[in-house]
Amino acid sequence: MNRPVPLAEAGEEGRFGGKSASLSHAIAAGLPVPPGRALSVDAVESVVHGDEEVIRALEGVLIDLGGCVAVRSSAVGEDSQDTSFAGQHATLLNVRTHARLVDAIGEVYRSAHSASALAYRERMGVSMEPKMGVAVQQLLDAESAGVLFTHNPTTGEDERLIEAAWGLGEAVVSGIIIPDSYRITPDGSVVERTPGHKDLALRPGAEGGVDEVSVPEERVDALCLSDAQLQALHAMTVSCEAVYGDRLDIEWAFADGRPYLLQCRAMTR
Repeated sequence: MNRPVPLAEAGEEGRFGGKSASLSHAIAAGLPVPPGRALSVDAVESVVHGDEEVIRALEGVLIDLGGCVAVRSSAVGEDSQDTSFAGQHATLLNVRTHARLVDAIGEVYRSAHSASALAYRERMGVSMEPKMGVAVQQLLDAESAGVLFTHNPTTGEDERLIEAAWGLGEAVVSGIIIPDSYRITPDGSVVERTPGHKDLALRPGAEGGVDEVSVPEERVDALCLSDAQLQALHAMTVSCEAVYGDRLDIEWAFADGRPYLLQCRAMTR
């Protein structure tokens, strides 16, 4: 039966998709990845087509992961060296019920067949039909989160560029705020800290989904990462480079005072 498996056991990219396989390799390397389960391409197909046995198995996933999860796409070929599919496939945050989890898996599956995702495939020369796995992870109630590029994506400089905001990192990705910006040399020296304007934060909603919450005035323009946190991100990035190589696009979050790796993929065109 196509049961969900721990992310640590999902290293086969052709079966579980790119994101789950990448996170599996991160776990094997000791990187701080939130707990999760992976659904194979076949398991996702089973859920979408109403296989009751597979759908029942999802009840244990919510329980094991604390009842509050993020449902992330993990298509075959996603997060690869040449095709990141960034922004093309759905991510559902703060899923809290079994019924919503089943629906969310269906939404992720269908997002691979959207007009924009199919156009991206054509543009990038990907001829095979979409094959969608799914990663289900415990949702962190992040104190701060964002993205880190190991090379400056604008200038090409060999430096780490970090963009950060209060709360969930989707506030940075979606562009609803102006994030803080930090530049760090490859050896970990901070060369620039530029405060953003972070008047909103995304937080898990009590009934599921995410809420836009107003940020207290004194924190709107205050830097959301301390020097110690910047060094912790730098150390995590060095570990990521040892596993994945150079030129990385990393999504991260701080929760309970420690950094977590949410996603690591190659920087692509």
